[in-house]
Amino acid sequence: MATDSDKLRDRLDRATAHLDPPYAVVDLAAFEANAGALARRADGKPVRVASKSVRARDLLTRALGRPGWRGVMAFTLPEAIWLARTGVSDDVLVAYPTADRAALAELAADPTLAGTITLMVDSIEHLDLIDAVCAPDRRAELRVCLDLDASWRPLRGRVHVGVRRSPLHSARAAGAFAATVAGRPGFRLVGLMAYEAQIAGLGDAPPGQALLGRAIRVAQRGSYRELLARRGAAVTAVRQHADLEFVNGGGTGSVAATSADPAVTEVTAGSGLYGPTLFDAYRAWRPTPAAFFACAVVRRPAPGLATVLGGGWIASGPAAGSRLPLPWLPTGLKLLGAEGAGEVQTPLGGPAASALRVGDRVWFRHAKAGELCEHVNEVHLVEGDVVVATVPTYRGEGRAFL
Repeated sequence: MATDSDKLRDRLDRATAHLDPPYAVVDLAAFEANAGALARRADGKPVRVASKSVRARDLLTRALGRPGWRGVMAFTLPEAIWLARTGVSDDVLVAYPTADRAALAELAADPTLAGTITLMVDSIEHLDLIDAVCAPDRRAELRVCLDLDASWRPLRGRVHVGVRRSPLHSARAAGAFAATVAGRPGFRLVGLMAYEAQIAGLGDAPPGQALLGRAIRVAQRGSYRELLARRGAAVTAVRQHADLEFVNGGGTGSVAATSADPAVTEVTAGSGLYGPTLFDAYRAWRPTPAAFFACAVVRRPAPGLATVLGGGWIASGPAAGSRLPLPWLPTGLKLLGAEGAGEVQTPLGGPAASALRVGDRVWFRHAKAGELCEHVNEVHLVEGDVVVATVPTYRGEGRAFL
């Protein structure tokens, strides 16, 4: 009797029988189901789509067309300008500070762009750089968002849990910087963001590591309680100096928890639309895998082994096995520890390897979401067992932002 995995493999194989690997697909039924689930988990608060996790304009537009989704979180200013100019969204928040002088000059010279795009800032140096590019009296007023560091620092700061982002950690520091922004001509503080990476981006159920999973859950509960109080205090402090339009937080892994924070007005998600392997390690909600890439078997080096061409599409982050792509279909394949996933060839073992023949497809899942699109010029959109559209990725449109 065919399993669900067998049926998925058969469906993807039939849909793409006319294509030669390597190529990438997005299963639209899974994509739409994930988009709906994320919106429901946000419990009425709008979801801002993280473009870094999608990197295909058609799919960004598809997500934004769903109920509950509003606005884009871009990862560079040139990307934000491109998305605004091409009509993807009239509400684009740049998630990271920029030092791109040409892009800043373009933004400052265009009042429409200046009203559409919000810059991220966390220090006076950011304000000074912008003023050096274009003086306040020679530009449109620029929208800015304050980045509050959401990491947890227990034991009086001797321990750091989370990523290294903004230098603004306390409510007092946030309020003081908000006062500085409010006193600078040419800027308008419209938002505050606090991304809790240690909750949203860290799976609490790593496979085969039960003790680590328990430790992560304990840390996440402590971090959430601390951030709930500190983020609320920071928002209060900032509102003394600015009429905030939004308070942004979260990511795919914490949509429900972050939405429950009364200080937060919107959440961000993107990876959950594709369902990469890193999100298999979450207990609260796991997206349905929607994005896959196919490689062709090109040789059989020994009994019980099959080698595909390519496959080494490694994700960013710490150099660890969690960043390797996962051979997904047929089930029962595994990477070899001595070789891993290679740029030009990837040998595979496991029970399913013996049945593979030259020319067969092996379907992989990427560890992250949008990074998959840096390896292909287009994504094939599958409904049932048919490719219903082929859309360009950022790379396919000649856009490499990082």
